Amino acid sequence: MQLSYRSSHRPSHRFATSTLAAAVLMASYASVTVAAEGISDNEIRIGYLADMSGVYRDPIGPLGEDAINMAIEDMGGSVNGANIVVFSADDRNSPDVGSSVVREWIDERNVDMVTGLVASSVTLAAVSLLEEADKLGLVNGAVSSAITNEHCSPNHIHWVYDTWAMSNGTAKAITDEGHKNWYLLSADYSFGHALEADVTRVVTKNGGTIVGSARHPFPSSDFSSFMLQAQASGADVIALNNAGGDTINAVQTAGEFGITQAGQILAGMVLFSTDIRSIGLENAQGLQFTKAWYYDLNEETRAWAERFRERTGSMPTMVHAGLYSSTRHYLEAIEATGTDDTQTVRQQMADTPINDIFATGGYIRADGRMVHDMYLVEVKTPEESQDEDDLFHVIRTIPADEAFRPLSESVCPLVNS
Repeated sequence: MQLSYRSSHRPSHRFATSTLAAAVLMASYASVTVAAEGISDNEIRIGYLADMSGVYRDPIGPLGEDAINMAIEDMGGSVNGANIVVFSADDRNSPDVGSSVVREWIDERNVDMVTGLVASSVTLAAVSLLEEADKLGLVNGAVSSAITNEHCSPNHIHWVYDTWAMSNGTAKAITDEGHKNWYLLSADYSFGHALEADVTRVVTKNGGTIVGSARHPFPSSDFSSFMLQAQASGADVIALNNAGGDTINAVQTAGEFGITQAGQILAGMVLFSTDIRSIGLENAQGLQFTKAWYYDLNEETRAWAERFRERTGSMPTMVHAGLYSSTRHYLEAIEATGTDDTQTVRQQMADTPINDIFATGGYIRADGRMVHDMYLVEVKTPEESQDEDDLFHVIRTIPADEAFRPLSESVCPLVNS
């Protein structure tokens, strides 16, 4: 099935069962068929790998493909006359499923770039395969800071956020306010472990103490026992080192137990606008956390967000904005160099500043980290909110060079070499 990215209609999808994994593959094709010199197969082939059915479906999920398609449309539907193909798959938050899909995309479909990459465990498995095959990974959904630290490579770029940035923004702000005793509740997989380590580092560096911790299975629906333990710890702050449905369930359980009403602070380390809508302003009001992007930053972000909503019926999250930004930057690099050769394109992307709806003055470092401003926000009260999308106050803009781990602290071999 061939579709024109110039069409105003939302692309349809063709569903098929993967021969290597129980994952659903979808393919949508651009209509341009003119061959392009220097571009392999006369096509640019993009794989979008994400959680389409689990805890990260709402903040990222199927709508991420719409963000990718918007970037393709804004390039005119092709690059230097080359056809653009987008494959997408549900990795089910399983490294085995994700790896099988990526292997098939590399071996059978000769993809040039894979993006999305949501669960950190899936991402670490996927980027290893991409490095072996000399393909490019644009990591937008995963949060573990290890992706561009001990697991850095010349074959992937981390675009939206990471655990170092999220914990540095939120934990530092709360600790600096005098709330020194922390209890850590973490998802028991690589993302939760990385966030736990980064929050611990920030809290102790700023004079705080970790008074207790627990790890919950990923994903979890019952947080009762975990919240009772956290409540009994007497900590000033309970840090939720999880995301998506796990964070929603934890916050709702805390509300049922009256934890914040009794004076303990609940600190969500990775929260999306979709999470706040699910939790409700009544329970979420006053929560402070760090965001990579918010639709209401300026006229340009508002216009793009409205275009996304008209297309999908939903407002974009920071990951949707990152998917658009990284895909467009990638395609512009191919346009500038006339090739889809991985290292040539990767270098062009690093040589070119990112100035778009996601970032102003963003840049890609030697470790593969895309560095940009971050934002400390606070959830509004129901009385302050003007409409269903009016969720946050931006308390502080965290400058790019302050927001992410300094290269002087990096163990990435690409930096040290």
